[in-house]
Amino acid sequence: MKDVLFYLGLALLLTHEMDAMLNHEWLVLPLTSFLADPVGQRVFLLGHIPLFALLIGLIASLNLKLRARARYWTSAFLVIHAGLHTLFSGHDSYEFASLDSSLLIYGAALVGAAYLVVVHREKPTQDQ
Repeated sequence: MKDVLFYLGLALLLTHEMDAMLNHEWLVLPLTSFLADPVGQRVFLLGHIPLFALLIGLIASLNLKLRARARYWTSAFLVIHAGLHTLFSGHDSYEFASLDSSLLIYGAALVGAAYLVVVHREKPTQDQ
């Protein structure tokens, strides 16, 4: 069950990033919002390559402790990420108004939270 939750959360996050391109997320992010639109779009797109490479490397690590921690913190990020979307929803350039966008963002947070609950129930003293 834990693995299913993790991979579902990851799938929702990665699909959200595709949706983020459609919704011009780089116009909202503090690190890219000041850039001209075509430049911001390219930085946002290409910036995800090293981020995803690092994420995939960590969550698939052969080091089981590192893998567990990466999956834990990725799941925690899903919850934090939804909070950030809530905070940025008042921004003039925020475009994530569709049901699909909300399902991806908040569905990932719900699944991430469920993963964290399962992990804590398995090993309540686990050092994350």
